[in-house]
Amino acid sequence: MTSKLMGVVNVTPDSFSDGGRYLDADAAVAHGEKLLRDGASVLDVGGESTRPGALEVDEAEELRRVEPVVAALAGVATVSIDTSKAAVAEAALDAGASIVNDVTALRRDPEMAALCGDREVGVVLMHMPGNPRTMQDNPVYEDVVDEVKAFLAARIEVAVTAGVEEERIWLDPGIGFGKTVEHNLELLRRLSELRILGRPLVIGASRKSFIGRIDGSEVDERLGGSIASSVLAAAEGADVLRVHDVAETAQAMRVAEAILG
Repeated sequence: MTSKLMGVVNVTPDSFSDGGRYLDADAAVAHGEKLLRDGASVLDVGGESTRPGALEVDEAEELRRVEPVVAALAGVATVSIDTSKAAVAEAALDAGASIVNDVTALRRDPEMAALCGDREVGVVLMHMPGNPRTMQDNPVYEDVVDEVKAFLAARIEVAVTAGVEEERIWLDPGIGFGKTVEHNLELLRRLSELRILGRPLVIGASRKSFIGRIDGSEVDERLGGSIASSVLAAAEGADVLRVHDVAETAQAMRVAEAILG
């Protein structure tokens, strides 16, 4: 059940959990270095919040936020750039990033797929209906797991057709992106069904609002729920856990692995 940990480095003023805390580049770099010491295998740097209702950030501002952070961290870590803009992704790759984490699964920017193929980098394809401003407007599914699986399969085809090698693709079912509490729980419960797609699975349940809707906790009170979600996701086959609290999650994973043998 060993899963890699992807540490979150938000260089934003408005991310749902730590907006503004690491907007300064030096603070963001120091935070990334701490996450690396705590056990992160990948550092995911983002300069635009994708929380529900988040406002779009223009390309120049997103670049200003992330480029120095990626450049500093790429010398010591595997870095992914959390963006849906090809120009931002290209600058981050030039600065040393080796993975593009696109929450739109290459749908927003028509140049993104070809860029990822040409640069031969890793790509995370995530399921999200609509965009962060509209995704929580009454999301409805006949069967959320089947529909997410079909979407991700289709996006793999698009990526491969554009030149992305299939072995470089990771898949993210998009916990909290255009889903109700019940949808999120169903995806986590049946995560193993997505393994039929044959690609590594990324799960980002850390501090998400579905935890608060279960127990009434505020965003800074969700460590326990985040760990429970991550450990159970790993048991169901998650290959990568995208988390804010790397040290605590790493400890929980070590103990869980020891118990399960």
